[in-house]
Amino acid sequence: MSLRHRPMRPQDVAGCVAIVAAHPQLGPRYGNAIGELKKAWLQLLDHEAKTAVVFEEVGESGVRILGSGVSAFVSDAFILEVKQPPFFWFGPELARRIATGASPLLSDREIREANACGGLNLLTWEGCIRPEEIKRPDVYNRVMSAFLEEHRGYLFKEIIGTQAETVERFLSMIKSGGMLLDALSGEWKDAYSGEPQEIIQRPHVLGLSREIETRRPGSLVGMLFDHQPPRLGFSASEQRLLQAALRGGTDEELSAELEISLSAVKKAWRTIYERVEASLPGLVPFNLAAGDSMPQRAKEKKRQLMVYLRDHPEELRPVSRKLLRQSRSREYAHAAR
Repeated sequence: MSLRHRPMRPQDVAGCVAIVAAHPQLGPRYGNAIGELKKAWLQLLDHEAKTAVVFEEVGESGVRILGSGVSAFVSDAFILEVKQPPFFWFGPELARRIATGASPLLSDREIREANACGGLNLLTWEGCIRPEEIKRPDVYNRVMSAFLEEHRGYLFKEIIGTQAETVERFLSMIKSGGMLLDALSGEWKDAYSGEPQEIIQRPHVLGLSREIETRRPGSLVGMLFDHQPPRLGFSASEQRLLQAALRGGTDEELSAELEISLSAVKKAWRTIYERVEASLPGLVPFNLAAGDSMPQRAKEKKRQLMVYLRDHPEELRPVSRKLLRQSRSREYAHAAR
């Protein structure tokens, strides 16, 4: 058997929400809002304001969904609400607001602009795995690696973690670099008072900010604040193709997954390689060894580009290219003084 994660699809939502509803800690937190959670997640799937993935186990008997992970980019105002005592369960509240048309999530344009300058607020909405599975080390490691993989490359200013449903989740978040917000002082604390079991029974806020991480670098989650601006400037459609390609698959499979023609896929690859050559000459080999066939050359070009993108996920994140150019111009002007 093997574990994997992939983007959430509309047909996954009902099953993933059912796992949340059946969870002994999360279900009661949502209460009547569980129906609004389904409506909210369905609304989100076509927007850049979220990351939504499904965790699956693939075996001889088929594929079984173990759970899901959903996070969202939210406004400064909502982050201030989350951090203002008395604290509340923000998962159900987020579901209610989105379902009723009062969403605090950023628009696609706001995300692109904030990711070019200023930075984004990430709210880790829900990471719910079937209780009987989450204690498996391989499942836990897959969930953690998926979280880092899906969120590397963004320009973050603050990350609010999911509100822990178990002592194990709480302690792992603290160990990974999360800090507990003190309700009295409004400050992030490395240490916490009280028993973890008591803390998770009431609303609490775990997180980390870019400002704090610059003063105490080295945590696992803190690596998400390591950021460099993208250099290649891929379009949104090119990014979707490249993200799919990173998960593997032939051009034919990419065509089916993205629901575009095979000729459109091949045309997109040509445009991508032209863009790469113009911005980073020599990154992918356009002149390979004599005797290499065209399929061999295409395979090697793609392989080297995938290697680069795994190390530079910022190239696949939404960003305002206009603001990015303006920011670079200001940096060059400042450096020339």
